Amino acid sequence: MIVKRLDFINYRNLENACFIPKKGINIICGSNAQGKTNLIECLWLFTGGRSFRGSKEKDIIAFGKEKAIIKVIFDSEGREQNIEISIEKGKRKASLNGISKNYLSQIIGSFCAVVFSPDHLTLIKNGPDERRSFIDGAICQIRPMYAMLLSRYKKILNERNSLLKNIAKHPELVDTISVWNETLAFTGAKIASERASYIRKLNEPALHFYDGISKGKEKLTIEYKMNCKASVDADEQEIFDKTLERLRQKQNEDIYCGYTTSGVHRDDLVIKIDEKEARNFGSQGQQRSAVLSLKLAEASVLGEEKGENPIILLDDVLSELDASRQNFLLTKLDDMQVFITCCEKIIDTDNVIYVENGRLDDYSK
Repeated sequence: MIVKRLDFINYRNLENACFIPKKGINIICGSNAQGKTNLIECLWLFTGGRSFRGSKEKDIIAFGKEKAIIKVIFDSEGREQNIEISIEKGKRKASLNGISKNYLSQIIGSFCAVVFSPDHLTLIKNGPDERRSFIDGAICQIRPMYAMLLSRYKKILNERNSLLKNIAKHPELVDTISVWNETLAFTGAKIASERASYIRKLNEPALHFYDGISKGKEKLTIEYKMNCKASVDADEQEIFDKTLERLRQKQNEDIYCGYTTSGVHRDDLVIKIDEKEARNFGSQGQQRSAVLSLKLAEASVLGEEKGENPIILLDDVLSELDASRQNFLLTKLDDMQVFITCCEKIIDTDNVIYVENGRLDDYSK
């Protein structure tokens, strides 16, 4: 996959312009708060996902403007394609190859990218929700229909939680909870099975990348931990049985709490370095290397599954790595189109764009 052209109008602080990147590595250089990350974020939005910075839609529109428009032209699946996204009054609308889409989720899987920024350190530092989001987002790019499965599970979970709250006032409703148990366990088992399968694929490349980044001094291990206590190798039927059993066991507790205390929405990804949990015992450098390894592994699996490499977006990554680690990273990315932000040119390449006050200038002179 190759980005050929990026257009943006009224997008954050970026001056309305057309950006034509080159194949290989593109360096986006400039001082802090000039708009470098905005350019990376703009490219990421074409995946159909939310901003990796957690920004609200209205914050993406330039100050004093009512609407922002971004458009990308890219080569994928052996042909030229395009996506246009308009953002207005906190809502996004999209078209793929000139065809309007009713939902933004309908463009998921068309433009594939992997992004890493310093904010992604929270993948290890924060709670399980972010690690589940990492897995789910990665699977969605490979299997766009997975997004519908997640949406269905969330809807069922909300319905069951609503019922749990009502049972306190209407005890006669308790007999209906078994229906929601079955439905939640059925959908949850499909999600857990997809997640476990993905982590098995992610494991080998993640270990390989971490071994290279750490120069073989440490070992990374990752494991998908199911709340239902099923093994990582369990099939969908076993996961369903164990999930249903746990929902029944926890039913009285759920009624007391007024929400569902078990299920795939409580699963986690356990990340260890030399058999110690990185969240509790890893240094910031180790945590950063672990997340970077997971992201590179995500790109590797995505490329293998889709039959073409995704776009790589690295926001302020190289500055934290020494020269040997930089060389290892860039060697592994030499057959992909990569966009790297940094405050100064730190690698030898002619593909450099300088960003100052939102204006893009050719800096390859």
